[in-house]
Amino acid sequence: MEQGSQRKKRVTITDVARHAGVSTAAVSKVMRNAYGVSAAMQEKVRAAMAELDYRPHAAARGMRGRTYTIGILLDNIRNTFFADILDGVRDELRDSEYTVLIGAAGFDAEAQAKTVQSMVDRQMDGLVLIAPGVQRSEVLSTAQSTPTVVIGHHDASDLHDSVVDADGSGAGLVVDHLVSLGHRNIALVSSPGTRSSRWARTPEIVLSNGYAEAMGRSRLAEHTRICRTSYSDEGGYKAGMSLLTAGDRPTAIMTGADVAALGVWRAAHELGLRVPQDVSLVGYNNTAIADLATVQLTSVDQAGHNMGATAARLLIERVEGRRDHAVQTTMTPRLVVRGSTSAPSAV
Repeated sequence: MEQGSQRKKRVTITDVARHAGVSTAAVSKVMRNAYGVSAAMQEKVRAAMAELDYRPHAAARGMRGRTYTIGILLDNIRNTFFADILDGVRDELRDSEYTVLIGAAGFDAEAQAKTVQSMVDRQMDGLVLIAPGVQRSEVLSTAQSTPTVVIGHHDASDLHDSVVDADGSGAGLVVDHLVSLGHRNIALVSSPGTRSSRWARTPEIVLSNGYAEAMGRSRLAEHTRICRTSYSDEGGYKAGMSLLTAGDRPTAIMTGADVAALGVWRAAHELGLRVPQDVSLVGYNNTAIADLATVQLTSVDQAGHNMGATAARLLIERVEGRRDHAVQTTMTPRLVVRGSTSAPSAV
């Protein structure tokens, strides 16, 4: 084999210790942020690690008790709201030693469960599960041994932390806004969820209940209409075609995700209907695309970046043993009104 093609020898903890002029035990203590390590020792060892371009071997670190890796499960990388959450996680962990690894497992519960188990098998220090379709019993079992934060689902547990949006209140903000404009025939496009997962209070369930309650408060219960579809452009398009070709066409449509609202908008355009003149449209998540000049989608902001940052902070508290009890943190939604809503053309 030619000299230039030989694999570069991996730098070891022994090499770092020799370069820094300290013991391997001292290097190990610095890597573990052990109590009692002086600032001078920290600086000397970390300087040696930087000079040698030393990267700790994840498996070896796992044997010593920590791998400094965080696994994040999500179902769909095309949902731009998830990008907001991931940005929050990244910013919270930016100055730490933790590395984030993402598992985009799709909507299938079995595939999600396999991904979670793979993360556990690789000894990741903690998990952030974004609206998991995995059975609740499996999440609870995993959380018994691996610190876990669930984002989205409102089911509280003593085993894992939760970060949720007040989805019921968010739905109420939308209905109240549309009613104030003069709308009565208001439909909701929501995710079908996964009944077999045994989660009792998923975001779509809480959102649907909040919508129905708000319609009831406004004495519009007879106009309550929920169309179930996936939170995707194609799902929104199918829901939009169904609702907008119905005999009793709604004058306003609320969706549980901005990406689905764009699909509804595409259906409206294809049918020759104008937003908001012929149908008002509201999204949820207030992703960056909602504020584009050509879109200007009214949407509910549930602080995705803050949700991600909070989830990361809660997880590290558990991983590092700074807290031993579970907490649930709730974000307060706010409605951002833009150009996709107006009074109905005929009240």
